[in-house]
Amino acid sequence: MIKELKKLSKYNFKSILKFEIIFKVLTILIFSPLFLGLFNFIMKITGYTYLTKENAVSFLLNPITLVMLLILFILLTMYSLFDLGVIITLIDNSYQEKEVKLKDAVCYSLKRSSQVFRPKNLMIIFLVIFLIPFLNIGIGANFISSIHVPEFIMDYIVSNKTLLALYVLLIIALISIFLKWIYSLHYYFIENCTFKEACKKSKNLSKNSNIKDLLKITFTQILLGIIYALSIILEVFIIIILGKIFKNISFISSFLITIICVVIAISFVVHSVLATAISYTILSIMFYRHKNEKEENIKHIDLPEYTKKDARKIIKVFYDVGIVAVLILLTIATNLVMRGKINLNIEYVKNMEITAHRGASVAYPENTMSAFIGAKEQGADWIELDVQQTKDKKIIVTHDSNFLRTAGVDLNTWEATYDEVEKLDVGSWKDEKFKGEKVPLLETVVEWAKANNMRLNIELKPTGHEVDFEKDVVDIIKNNNFENSCVITSQVYSVLENVKNTDENITTVYVTALAYGDISRLDKADYFSIEASSVTGTMVSKIHNEGKQLYAWTVNTDEGINEMIEQNVDNIITDNVVLAKNLLYSSKTSNVISELIKAVDKLF
Repeated sequence: MIKELKKLSKYNFKSILKFEIIFKVLTILIFSPLFLGLFNFIMKITGYTYLTKENAVSFLLNPITLVMLLILFILLTMYSLFDLGVIITLIDNSYQEKEVKLKDAVCYSLKRSSQVFRPKNLMIIFLVIFLIPFLNIGIGANFISSIHVPEFIMDYIVSNKTLLALYVLLIIALISIFLKWIYSLHYYFIENCTFKEACKKSKNLSKNSNIKDLLKITFTQILLGIIYALSIILEVFIIIILGKIFKNISFISSFLITIICVVIAISFVVHSVLATAISYTILSIMFYRHKNEKEENIKHIDLPEYTKKDARKIIKVFYDVGIVAVLILLTIATNLVMRGKINLNIEYVKNMEITAHRGASVAYPENTMSAFIGAKEQGADWIELDVQQTKDKKIIVTHDSNFLRTAGVDLNTWEATYDEVEKLDVGSWKDEKFKGEKVPLLETVVEWAKANNMRLNIELKPTGHEVDFEKDVVDIIKNNNFENSCVITSQVYSVLENVKNTDENITTVYVTALAYGDISRLDKADYFSIEASSVTGTMVSKIHNEGKQLYAWTVNTDEGINEMIEQNVDNIITDNVVLAKNLLYSSKTSNVISELIKAVDKLF
C-alpha cells in the first residue's frame, strides 16, 4: 500500500493539494454562503421568515419548498461530485504515470458532475448526502457531518431497547450499502457509467472484500486522526519551549498564545486537505487492486499530458498569488490588532447558569419533590419542571400526559382528579427506595422554591382539554409573589400569547427543537429555549443583540456542555447538574488554549 501510495503521489499529488486548498477556500468564502442564501431564498418565496418546531412541517410539505429543496440538493450533490471527480481524475492519470493540467481535470470533472441532473443519475444524491460523510471526505461530508441526531432524541433512543436496536440496524444497513457502492464514483467518472451501472459494477468488484475494505478505510481515518493530534501536540510543545525561553517578556508570551491559535487553525486546514487527498488515493489503490485481482479490464480517463515548463508556469502563478494573499491578510490582521479591533487572547466572559431538567432527574424520579431538593443540593441555579391541568383544574407537576410510564397506571391527566393523582406512586419506577413519591402540585413546589431561594422554569404542557390553564398558572405565581423568580415556558407559542394576555410582566420563554431565521418576530417570547443541536454562535449573538437570552436543552455530555459554554448561551438545561457545574467552573478559570498548553507542559 505504501509503495503504491508513493507511486500515485509522484505525479499529480501537488495538483490535488492545490485544488483542495483553492476548493475549500472558495467553499468557505463563496459557496457555503451561497447555499445558505439559496435556502433563505426558499424560505422567502414560501413566506417564512423563521422556522421552529411548530411550522417546520408545513414549510417542508409546501410543494414549492419540496421542488426548490430538490434543486438545492442536486446542486449540492453536483458541487460535491465536482470536488471528488477532480481528485479521482488526477489519481487515475497518476496511475497511468501521466502528469496532466489541473485545468483539464477540472473541466472533465465539471462535465461529468453536471450530468447528475439526468434522471438516471439522480440517485447519486443518496450516496453524496448519506454515505460519503462516512469517509469524512468532500464538501458533502463538511455539510452533512454538521447535522446530527439531537441529544435529547439520542437519549430517548438509548433508553429504549427496541429503538436502539432499530437505530443500530439502520447504521449497519447504511454501512452495508456504502461498502457495496464504495467504488461507484470511480466507475462513474473513469468509465463514464450511469450511476445505476456504476453501483452494479461496484457491488461486483467489492464482493467478498467488504470487511477488509472497511477495515482499511477505518484504519486510514484513525491514522490520519492520530497524525493530526500528534502534530498539534508537537506544535504546542515547540511554542511552550519558546515561551519558557522568553517567559520574562510579557508581550512575547501573549504573542505566542496567538501563534498557537494560528498554528492550530492552519493545521486543521492542512489536515482537512490531506485527509481528502489521502483517503481517496487509498480508495483508488483498493479499486485498481480489485480490478487486477478480478482480471477486469482497467479503463482510464484520457487527458493530454503537459510539459514541466507548463508546470513551472502554473506553480509560479499559484505561489505568487498565494504569497500576495497571505501578505495582504497578515497586513490587515496586524493593522486591526494594533488598533485594538481584534483581541487575540481567547477569553470567556460568562454569566451562565445551570438548570436541572425535571429536577435532579439522573439520581431521583423526575418532577418530584425529592428531585427538586436534590437539584438544590447539587447546586443548580434553576429547576425546570412540567405542569399540566387535571380534570378538577388543579395544576400538577408531571411531564407525560399519561401516568403509565411513571406510575404504571394507564390514566390521562385531563381525565383524573387530583385526589386520584395524589394516590399514585411515581417513585418506584426509578428505584424502590423512592417508593411512595407523589405527584406534587405546582403551588407546593412554588412555596418550597420561594422558601429555598430557588428559581423555577415552569413549562406548560397543554393537552387540549384545559380550561383557563395559563391563567391558573399565572395566578399561582402571583399569589406567591414569585414573578421575579420564575419563567413560564412552552413549546406552543399560543400558550405564551395567553400568558402575556393574562399578565404582560410575566417572563416567557419559547421552547423549540428547531430555530432558524428571524425568530425575534415571536415577540411574545421574552427569551428562547432551543434544542442544543440547533444552537449556533450566530444565533446566540443575534438573540443577545435583541436583548434576549438563549437557553440550551437538554445537554448531558462533556462535549455538548462544553460546546454550549463555547457558544456563550445564557442557560444550560441538563439532567447532570454536577457535570455541567464542574465544566462551567473550569471554563471560567481557564480557556481551551491554556488547557492545551498545561496538558502538554505536564507531559514534557
